[in-house]
Amino acid sequence: MDETLVAASTITSLAFAIGVLFGFVGNRTNFCTLGAISDILNMGDWSRMRMWMLAIAVAIFGTAALQFAGLFDASKSIYSGTRLIWLSNIVGGAAFGVGMTLASGCGSKTLIRIGGGNLKSVVVFAFLAISAYMTMRGLFGVWRTEFLDPVAVGLAHGQDLPSFLAAGGFDPQTALLLAAGAIGGVLLVAALASRESWRSDVLLGGIVIGALCVAGWYVTGHIGYVAEHPETLEEAFIATNSRSAESLTFVAPFAYTLELLILWSDSSRVLTFGIASALGVIAGSALYAALSRSFRIEGFRDPGDLVRHIAGAVLMGFGGVTGLGCTIGQGISGFSTLALGSILTTFAIIAGAAVTMKIQYWLMMREA
Repeated sequence: MDETLVAASTITSLAFAIGVLFGFVGNRTNFCTLGAISDILNMGDWSRMRMWMLAIAVAIFGTAALQFAGLFDASKSIYSGTRLIWLSNIVGGAAFGVGMTLASGCGSKTLIRIGGGNLKSVVVFAFLAISAYMTMRGLFGVWRTEFLDPVAVGLAHGQDLPSFLAAGGFDPQTALLLAAGAIGGVLLVAALASRESWRSDVLLGGIVIGALCVAGWYVTGHIGYVAEHPETLEEAFIATNSRSAESLTFVAPFAYTLELLILWSDSSRVLTFGIASALGVIAGSALYAALSRSFRIEGFRDPGDLVRHIAGAVLMGFGGVTGLGCTIGQGISGFSTLALGSILTTFAIIAGAAVTMKIQYWLMMREA
């Protein structure tokens, strides 16, 4: 019997709604990974880092719950494959970390700032999109596929931690419970260990952002999943660019948005989950900016500021595609699958950003 296909418009509408909530809450709570790293290095303030850790913990528990309920299969995402491209994860993550420092924010922060009236972020969006597209299908992509992606470890099972435990003799359900409980539990305890963690903005940002990533998996991995497409007779994920389960991520969708605008008359280019969620973030942020009267136009200070932001955007586009994600795509969505590559990329992003901040501080003090 043919399966009833959900309309692509249903998936993209849900994606847009998820994006609106992300943008609204992200603007309201000042959710920002770069800001979290900067707060620690410059002020010793862990509040926003605890918010990010809480979001990861919520995403891990929520994603595991979906799998236990049979509503999502993490092995059907791009993160849990059997090929661990560890060099791409590290180089891509580090490049993204450097880039987001130069560009004053990651992909999600760029969208949030566009909604708030920041013209600098419009430029970052454009160059990030171009760079990401070049890394997927252009010049940077040649370098990526020839020099980085071939350096990999082939595994007999998925690269997610539950698969490692299952290969060691644990029942798959038990392996998932142990891995999600251990990693998620550590992050949850670390996130809530301080009194500052119980501030309303920290809790709101962490819980909602983490839950929205879980919602993304549910939309693409369950509502939009078809075990046997009536036309191709193969499994399908409706309205996703990767043709697999997707959740929130903000690098490749920039490239696909640019491609859709450029090739609008090409009927094969359509609105997808990633594009709709990115546009939703802008709309949600703009809504909050309007309600809070915080919307304001902001431009570049000088040519040097422009150059730094363009360079950062190019590095983010290259790094995000090479490392298969950003601070949200790998740092929360990918991390929620407990994939080893996602964990490597996340720590590489943090290291790249931290080193760049230290160098910037050293240069500033040298000029003083």
